[in-house]
Amino acid sequence: MNIRFYNAQILPMNGNMDIIHGEVWVEGNTITYVGPHKECGNVWDREIDAEKNLIMPGFKNAHTHTAMTFLRSYADDMPLQDWLTKQIFPMEAKLQPDDIYWLSKLGIMEYLTSGITSCFDMYLNTEMMAKASVECGFRSVLVSGINDFSSSLEEVEADFNTYNQYDELIRYCLGFHAEYTCSEELLKKIAELSQRYKAPVFAHMSETEREVAECVQRHGTTPAAYLDSLGLFEHGGGGYHCIWFTDEEIELFRRKGLTAVTNPGSNTKLASGIANTTAFLKHGVNMAIGTDGPASNNCLDMFREMFLVTGLGKLHDRDASAVPAEEVLKMAVTGGAKAMGLTDCDCLAEGKKADLIMIDLNQPNMQPINNPMKNLVYSGSKQNVKMTMINGKILYEDQKFFIGVEPKEVYKRANEIITRMRQS
Repeated sequence: MNIRFYNAQILPMNGNMDIIHGEVWVEGNTITYVGPHKECGNVWDREIDAEKNLIMPGFKNAHTHTAMTFLRSYADDMPLQDWLTKQIFPMEAKLQPDDIYWLSKLGIMEYLTSGITSCFDMYLNTEMMAKASVECGFRSVLVSGINDFSSSLEEVEADFNTYNQYDELIRYCLGFHAEYTCSEELLKKIAELSQRYKAPVFAHMSETEREVAECVQRHGTTPAAYLDSLGLFEHGGGGYHCIWFTDEEIELFRRKGLTAVTNPGSNTKLASGIANTTAFLKHGVNMAIGTDGPASNNCLDMFREMFLVTGLGKLHDRDASAVPAEEVLKMAVTGGAKAMGLTDCDCLAEGKKADLIMIDLNQPNMQPINNPMKNLVYSGSKQNVKMTMINGKILYEDQKFFIGVEPKEVYKRANEIITRMRQS
């Protein structure tokens, strides 16, 4: 389908943060023009008057566990270790393959309402996650969460080869759950796999003070340093959370070209701590933003995450000028795209994939328009997402979904799943 957007405010994010007035042309799944109005002889399937609303690249959710929608508001107000061992793991043991399929679709719907056009998803049953994403038209980068208690290295390698050839909307990345759930033997084998495929590796890292202290007790050093000593980061990658980092670990991330993915909503709710965003940025470390899963957040909302990134950063530094809105917006879009290897949909430019969103500026929370970028971070919300397009297809527009299934059916299935689990 060929679509022309005109009369738009456009934030391309292609090297600068300037906003231009003009048009975006999409032919098939590709952007063919971004710029001021000009005449063309194209025949359009649809021409959309943006009414001076903002068109920009979609947000990239750089760390999540999508199918954990079934545990939203199920186990709250608990410390992380008790939350995991006493509530989350026992319920996850009751999951059936088809559950992941429906629960992933529920999460994808929420992503679309938040202007999220791709996610970095670590969860169970790769086949069902990939199937749900492709059927919805959603772009997902799947990452293995192998540990000593689930999956196997053979399965991870098979998934790596299968899902990097599965569909244009799917990529697969090497990863593991965390240092504290993986033996050194397993971690060394993952490092060997990374070397063989020259592939980056991602994992949960330094999420809590306790995690770091226990790692030091076991190995005599902090998580990032320990994992690097095993050769896990020779081809890039990074960590999720990255709260309790030392200056040496931040420098390690800079030197290795790794990404620190911050998850402020989840970290705040679980009282895990506040990432030192300023230090990462000053060292030139690529940063991205993730919602984490809906069991710990409980909301898959990039607007809330962006506000928390800047708000908590200012609070951490006791400096109101810290972590400015423009930097946060880059983290939510280009930083996430870099982490996920999505270099073909990181900005709006000719030849890039058409993953874009339209932000409704004609609402009270976005007026007056003194600075649209600051409005996005400081006052924007899901209500401002007017349209979400992925790979040239509009999947969400004016509060309606176009993902091949009715919302009521997805809600019905999700509630049936959690009801069955509670009764078993």
